[in-house]
Amino acid sequence: IATVGKKLYQYIKFQEFFLNFDTKKKKLAEYKCDTNEAIALKLVRFPEDIDDDSTTFHPEYSHQTFGDDEVAFGYKGLQIQLFYTAGNLNTLFKVKYSSKVTEAFDCVEPDDVEVKIREIIPAGFTSNSDDFLTFLEKEAKFKPFGTLLHTYKVQNEEEGELTYQIHKADITCAGFQKYHERLQTFLMWFIETASFIDTDDDHWDFFLVFEKYNKDGETLYATVGYMTVYNYYVYPDKTRPRVSQMLILPPFQGEGHGPQLLEAVHRFYCSLPKVQDITGEILYFNIFKSEDPSENYVKMRDFVLAKLCQGLPSFAEEKLHLGFSVDMYKEAQEKLKINKKHARRVYEILRLRATDMSDEEKARDYRLEVKKRLFGPYRKNQRELAKLKRCLSAEELVSHMAQVDTKTQHEELEKSFQTLVDDYRRVIERLAALA
Repeated sequence: IATVGKKLYQYIKFQEFFLNFDTKKKKLAEYKCDTNEAIALKLVRFPEDIDDDSTTFHPEYSHQTFGDDEVAFGYKGLQIQLFYTAGNLNTLFKVKYSSKVTEAFDCVEPDDVEVKIREIIPAGFTSNSDDFLTFLEKEAKFKPFGTLLHTYKVQNEEEGELTYQIHKADITCAGFQKYHERLQTFLMWFIETASFIDTDDDHWDFFLVFEKYNKDGETLYATVGYMTVYNYYVYPDKTRPRVSQMLILPPFQGEGHGPQLLEAVHRFYCSLPKVQDITGEILYFNIFKSEDPSENYVKMRDFVLAKLCQGLPSFAEEKLHLGFSVDMYKEAQEKLKINKKHARRVYEILRLRATDMSDEEKARDYRLEVKKRLFGPYRKNQRELAKLKRCLSAEELVSHMAQVDTKTQHEELEKSFQTLVDDYRRVIERLAALA
């Protein structure tokens, strides 16, 4: 009986342990916060913006700071406030929460969110609202850095016609380095694989977009977005700029600032004899809400480059039907710093615009011309297969051939062509809207 009683007692304690463990686990789960929701960002122009929820926006990503789960543990009602003055980006940083776990009662420690955020934002921020208001009062003294490249206007339904400026700066501009340290913090929240650049390297160029606005009768400037470009050396005496980062801040996304910025940058480098061409795919990019960044950068670039090339003599309609020529590439490179790969895409876009696709023969000629380029990777595979036939045994070759389905390749080629044409048509629609 004593033995049975002892076992019963152990069983009851065992059940109590797991019941308490499960209860505690559920309780602690309430202290997990989605950091994409918890981080509150603002670009503050007026004091009333601070308490206006409609001016708040949130990160798309926070995994580089809070891990792959993008969760902060140990808090209920967590809010991480990162408020910036609209122009100079002076920063207010506060952490608020309704309750917090304690080591004494819950036997766990909360994440130190302050330390994590301090690893990103540069020194000079404040956690005092009154000090932040003092920063805000000084915004009237803030002026855009560097040289003015381009001014343009955008029609806004609520505010009417708004004026924007694009400036080119470098790290030697007075006050720019500290400003850039604040600006690049946004990369961590809106570009998935972003990293900070080494500004000690003088090969970097910076292009900034600002909005001009009125406050109490004075003209002020708000930061809209920016682009960084790295100038690579090309033997013997040329450079090849490569767009590295491009970000339009969320309150301004979808308003056409990306194409304006990219075109202004191209026109700037067109004026420099030492520049060979602008090359490569962008590394870090975000100018659209809820869309794939890399795909949309290509679409935006296609639009901008097609817009620039459509007036060149070598891209005249009567020459497009003769195929992609050396003259097209050379003129695009010499006059607009466009590399061969991008010039070819522009040719395909403009030729599609000039082609009557209801004419079977013309449509067939266009389809074959584009597919010939798209078939390049498949042709490379076929050359590799020919080499394999010479060095593999019959059994190994059969195994490899099973992975190479010619019919599937043709289906994929047709799918790629149709996707490309759809993308090109959207570019053509945007070009037509300019007319």
